[in-house]
Amino acid sequence: MAKGQQLVPFTYDPPKLKKYEVRVSVTHCGICFSDIHAIDDFYGITPFPFVPGHEVVGYVSEMGSAVKGLRVGDRVGMGWQGRSCMKCEWCLKGEEQLCEHVEKNGVWEPHGGFASSITADGRFVYRLPRGMLSEVGAVLLCAGVTVYSPLRRFKAGPSHKVCVVGIGGLGHLAIEFAHALGCEVTAISSSPGKKEQALKFGADDFVLAGDNDRIKQLYYNFDLVLYTGHAEIDWTRVLWTVNTNGRLVMMGFPPASVSMDLMELVVHQQSVTGSFLGSRAMMKEVLSFAQAHKIAPMFELMPMAQVNQAIQKVKDNKARYRVVLVNDGGSAKV
Repeated sequence: MAKGQQLVPFTYDPPKLKKYEVRVSVTHCGICFSDIHAIDDFYGITPFPFVPGHEVVGYVSEMGSAVKGLRVGDRVGMGWQGRSCMKCEWCLKGEEQLCEHVEKNGVWEPHGGFASSITADGRFVYRLPRGMLSEVGAVLLCAGVTVYSPLRRFKAGPSHKVCVVGIGGLGHLAIEFAHALGCEVTAISSSPGKKEQALKFGADDFVLAGDNDRIKQLYYNFDLVLYTGHAEIDWTRVLWTVNTNGRLVMMGFPPASVSMDLMELVVHQQSVTGSFLGSRAMMKEVLSFAQAHKIAPMFELMPMAQVNQAIQKVKDNKARYRVVLVNDGGSAKV
C-alpha cells in the first residue's frame, strides 16, 4: 500500500477492456528483483497502491474487439512490458522495449501479476510453446529475454568468449543461452558454492570474484562480459577482462553509481552498453529457442498466499534461482 511495505490483501474491480486488450486469468507469476525495486520505489515511478508481478502466465479469459492472433482459452504469457505507444521512433522501428514512454508501459499498469487476473495489450501477450511448463515460460518472458537479447544482438556464437558476472536469476540463464549458442563461457561469482551448478548450466570455467590472481589471467579475454547482478563490484577490474573491441553489457541494476578507470576503454576500443528487455519479435524467438534447446530456469514453486515469504527469500539471496508463485484461484487479490 506504500513504499517498502509488505504486501497485503487488496481487492479491486478489473478494468474495462480497451479494443486491443486481453484479460488473462493468472496461474503462475515469477518474482523478479525488479519487483522488489518497484516495491521500494527504486525507480521513483511506482504508483501506490501497487500490485507487483511481471512474469505472468495464464489463460486468456476475455478479449477486446481488435485483438488478433489470440483466442479465449489460449495459454499465454507476458513479461515486464504490457503495452507501448506504438507511435514513437522506436516503436515504429520494431524496438518497442525502447518506447519513449517506457515508464507507462509496465504490465502492472493498472495492476500486476500477483493477482487472479491481469489486463494487457494483446500485442504484448504471447502464446507459450506446446509442452513448455508454465513456470518455465513465466521466467523466460523476463529473465530469459533480458539475457538472450544482447547475446543475439551482438551475434554471440562459437567464436565468442562470454563472461557472465553474477550467477543468480539472470546469470544462470545467461550461461545456458550462451552455451547453447556455442560460446565459450566463464562464470564469475562471489559465491564458491555456485561453482558446481554453474558448470552444470554450461559454463566452461568458474572464477571467484575475489580471486585477483585468476582475474588477472582473464585480462583482455572476453568478447562479451554480461553483468547480471545487483551487487557492487570492482568495475575497473571487470572492464580489464574485456577484449579489444569487446563489450561490457549491463542488464542488472547496480546498487550505486558505477565508477571505473576508462583509460583501457579508450586504448582497447572497448564499449560499455546497456540492454533492456527485448522486442516483441525477440520475445517470440526466445521462447522458441529455449524450447528447441531444452533451456529452462532453475526454480522453486510457492503459493501466491506466501508472496511475502517468497519476496524475503529473494531479498536474502536464498532463491535458487527463481521463485514462481502459483495461484490457487479466488478473487483479484495480492
